[in-house]
Amino acid sequence: MRLFHFSESPDITIFKPRALRVHVDRPAGQEWLNGSLIWATDETHELLYLFPRECPRILFWPLPETNRVDLEKWMGSHPHATAIACIEQAWLSRFLSASVYRYELPLDGFEPTGEVGMWVSRNDVIPSGLTVISNLAAELALRNISLRVMERLTPLKSIWLTSLHASGIRLRNAQDWGKPGWTHSKPGRKVII
Repeated sequence: MRLFHFSESPDITIFKPRALRVHVDRPAGQEWLNGSLIWATDETHELLYLFPRECPRILFWPLPETNRVDLEKWMGSHPHATAIACIEQAWLSRFLSASVYRYELPLDGFEPTGEVGMWVSRNDVIPSGLTVISNLAAELALRNISLRVMERLTPLKSIWLTSLHASGIRLRNAQDWGKPGWTHSKPGRKVII
């Protein structure tokens, strides 16, 4: 397994734990995740972070148990895509011009959060590697991820009621989304951040 932290900063030499910038209402027992931590994602879920940091996005993909109706309705003309990534039109120019920096982090000191692909450390971490991703659209295409640009993400709210996996990131920045929360999440499968 490999762990990564994605950033728009190209010169991080040491990661120090810090509290979340925006407090998230979490289920009982998970409040500690709002504390001072270093966040990382595993390699399987790094596709969620191939975007400018504050860009609201929803990614979804089929699971072994995904039914044909959901596959046809949501994956549409891309049934063999690894995933569908949706962003708002207002973020397209920033997405197309952004670079992100993928810092590889050592596994020591990280613990799973119970959220899909997410790990945290309570101690300082020195990155073991750095990769610059300067063409995010090309990176998505290389990974067989179809990009959908929408006026708003709100029509996707019901994706969490389907048999697909769905993850939403920075939805507090989406137009007309509403208060951030975990109300659409299903343990182990669906995440809204």
